[in-house]
Amino acid sequence: MFTNNKLAKSVRLAIAFGAAATALPASQAFAQEESAEDIEKIAVTGSRIKTASLTSSSPLQILNAADIDASGIANIQDLLLDNPTFGTPAISRTNSNFSTASAGVATVDLRNLGTARTLVLVNGRRFVSGVPGSSAVDLNSIPAQFIERVEILTGGASSVYGSDAVAGVVNLILKKEFDGIEFEGQYGESAKGDDRENQYSLTGGISDDKGHMMFHLGYTKQGAVFSKDREKSAVDQFGSIYFTGELDDIFNAERPFYSSYPPQGRFDAGDTRYTYNSSNQLQAGFSTNGNGTIGPDGFNRSAYRTIAIPTERYLFASKGQYELSDDHSVFFEGTYAASQTKTQLEPFPFASDDIYAGGAVPLEFNVDGVVYANPTVPADILNSANANADGLKQLDFFAKRLLDVGNRGNIADRDTFRFTTGLEGVVLEDWYYDLYYVYGQTKEGQVSSGQVNVQNFRYALEAMPDVNDLDGDGNTTEAVCIDATARSFGCVPIDIYGFNSITEEAAAYVNAPGLLSTFVSQEIVGGNISGEIMELPAGYVGIAAGFEHRTEYARSEFDALQQAGLNAGNAIPRTEGQFDLTEFYVETNVPIIDGMYLKGAVRGSDYSTVGSTLSYNYGIDWEVTDWLKLRAIQAQSTRAPNINELFSPPSQTFPSGLNDPCEGVTASTGGTLGERCLADAGIAANVAANGSHTLSQADLQGISGFNRGNPNVEEEKGKSTTVGIVLSPELPGLDSFGFTIDYFDIEIEDAIVSTPRQFILDQCYTGDQSFCSFITRRASQVGTNSAGSIEFIDSGVSNSGGVVAEGVDLTTTFSLDVGDGSISGRFAYTYMLEGYSIPLPGSDADPFVGEIGAPEHKANFNLTYTVSDLSVTLGGTYIGESYVDDQFLAGFGFEPETASLDAITYLDTQVSYKLTDIVEVYGGVNNLLDEDAPLIPGGVTGSDTGLETDGGTYDPIGQSFYAGFRAKF
Repeated sequence: MFTNNKLAKSVRLAIAFGAAATALPASQAFAQEESAEDIEKIAVTGSRIKTASLTSSSPLQILNAADIDASGIANIQDLLLDNPTFGTPAISRTNSNFSTASAGVATVDLRNLGTARTLVLVNGRRFVSGVPGSSAVDLNSIPAQFIERVEILTGGASSVYGSDAVAGVVNLILKKEFDGIEFEGQYGESAKGDDRENQYSLTGGISDDKGHMMFHLGYTKQGAVFSKDREKSAVDQFGSIYFTGELDDIFNAERPFYSSYPPQGRFDAGDTRYTYNSSNQLQAGFSTNGNGTIGPDGFNRSAYRTIAIPTERYLFASKGQYELSDDHSVFFEGTYAASQTKTQLEPFPFASDDIYAGGAVPLEFNVDGVVYANPTVPADILNSANANADGLKQLDFFAKRLLDVGNRGNIADRDTFRFTTGLEGVVLEDWYYDLYYVYGQTKEGQVSSGQVNVQNFRYALEAMPDVNDLDGDGNTTEAVCIDATARSFGCVPIDIYGFNSITEEAAAYVNAPGLLSTFVSQEIVGGNISGEIMELPAGYVGIAAGFEHRTEYARSEFDALQQAGLNAGNAIPRTEGQFDLTEFYVETNVPIIDGMYLKGAVRGSDYSTVGSTLSYNYGIDWEVTDWLKLRAIQAQSTRAPNINELFSPPSQTFPSGLNDPCEGVTASTGGTLGERCLADAGIAANVAANGSHTLSQADLQGISGFNRGNPNVEEEKGKSTTVGIVLSPELPGLDSFGFTIDYFDIEIEDAIVSTPRQFILDQCYTGDQSFCSFITRRASQVGTNSAGSIEFIDSGVSNSGGVVAEGVDLTTTFSLDVGDGSISGRFAYTYMLEGYSIPLPGSDADPFVGEIGAPEHKANFNLTYTVSDLSVTLGGTYIGESYVDDQFLAGFGFEPETASLDAITYLDTQVSYKLTDIVEVYGGVNNLLDEDAPLIPGGVTGSDTGLETDGGTYDPIGQSFYAGFRAKF
């Protein structure tokens, strides 16, 4: 067993120089040293064995409460994303405004391997998902000010923690004890006067000889940032490369590039396309972006879009422990979070083919042998219109932005509740145990706006003069709905011609607010025991063993119109599923010689879905000298498919950034590409009419498709290798520094992925032709969509060829006395050597490392100088040069890594001052130099809609300021 001297040495090594990558002021480090004698054995993330050492054989970085306070963040996601081990999040405030569900949720993604492969724990135990059907934890539900530290373990850890820990683990350790009351308040806003943020929190606790209890109450409100309030995104635009084909234009934009769905409408009648000019007068001819004679007649969608979603949160957390005896205690943890997010985007782009197959709209009706024209139709349009087979006039097509109905968007109310209780203690003198029960659930209720009931819209369009004075007002020329049943249910004729043409009554009749109800639950029963089973010459053999039974359930259900696609939007059916599993594990730590340990763990799991799985790891941890430590670990991790991957029915989506391989094909194009493209009747017709396969603006923006799960998908396996060095030099000038260098290699076999749509397109026309079955093209022109343009590309879940991530992590920490004060700092750097995915077995690798959102080089530093009651902190995040997606470039005939964004560095600073022993005030600036996010125009891979940049990687808001205070009593 460790002697007190050995224990103190171990703690000093870990705190001052270890793999934690956390720096403490010298005064704090000294205080930690003094209390080392009192520290009990603990389990560090990556192991269940309780030891006196805070070090780990796997790469482990730690962010502590001081880092949280010095950042001024409202959500722990914001701090984690600065760490170079994390990639671009799947969901955040600044990249989810267009999400039909879970907008504003805060997730994390280690190594850019996907949120599903990053396991988030709280105090070493799982936390209920915040996204239905997945394992993604919503960090909005965990109060940042209640967190003592965050331990970030990279590399496979499924043998210790179970499924999902393929890329690693993020373990949020809550504050253990707190005596007194602490109140904190903070206000901030951007330099533009938006993104207003309010934070208030109250933390309290009491303790005595038998136990302790503490609680936390928190409130945060983050305001909106709109696209129109940033010059980069204020005007609708699209990548110039689509028009010039020139590589130099990849980061240039056609601006304005308005939508061809305007609020005044456009109408195809006979050979004429009509619209209304800015004076609301009928105009023959339509030009979306203006042609020098008329227009622009299009619509600026960016004037209605959102960059940062407003988010409001109410948080409660509590935890406590009570000694039943000297060796046994009961504990509990409770968390409740109520959050509300609001999205806003442009009104719905409605078209007649949302109602009528082919898009033709009847303008005249034969009622009891008499032909009546819809009285809302202007005479010029009626006169220009063609007749159908029955000799009745019809409008060939119309498109109208439903500004009169209202903006699209949703208000989502989420409630997350989690409760943990259990027993822990010591048996047989030195065997530590814990038994626990966890129940968590997340509920979401969402109301969306701006959609319409297409059936009601059709009834409202089919109108005639009220010749029989059905409403009894004496007016026989006004419009009335033809369908008697529809009239009995309050049908109101709708006028679609011109600005402000739809009355409030008609808008109310067609309006169809969407509803979404989701429910996620997680129930866990588990236990662990650890101790020392025998003594060897080099020390005691440590062992841990345990079990866990877990049940996961999720349901997501939209209203009936949304499920059927009858609100003109995505058709999203109900998803519901459940699985359970039972797991057992054993872990051991065997001393070979003094300071050298062999470590290993194995976990067997039995799923109700995929059956039995096996995870394991083995490694070595060798403290060669007091200043040199070597570590290595090999692991196999498994991830079973989640509920969405297994049970999701076909769900509609609208992908972007796709290149049609057939664009530009001519009648003389040879080879496989020409043969397969021209075999499509729609493409052949397009080529015959235009000389080449030509696509319109609507074609580029009008691709849809369906995503679907796969009940036959199996678990994926990740093999990870990490090798590292920990240095704590004892040389003069370096004895206050600590360094770690770790190499990692993660290879995932049979990875669970949805087949990329660009891959499907490329395979269809130049590779495996069977992929063509996932593609549907328009056989003829429909409105502004060209013949042969892509209407649908479907994708499903499968076990792909694999995913690989390889790289090196470097961390440095130090703490020095300087003059009357001290300076401490840390530096963390990740160099990604390689990273790629293989969409399907046998296919070529598709690299992602080095591309936008996954740079080869990423770093973060933090420096704090403290003198007396004053502290000054400077932090920085470096995002290296990033290339455009190679598949996107290939679509234009360019080689990989021929177009890139420059590296960028963001600096943040904070100054704090203790007015008294009770009160501290502070203020800070984020994005100190007001670095502008790089322009990634619409249509280019990496561009988030409405932001014209990658809002999960770069800062789309700009410089912001905050100030606050803390008072502890």
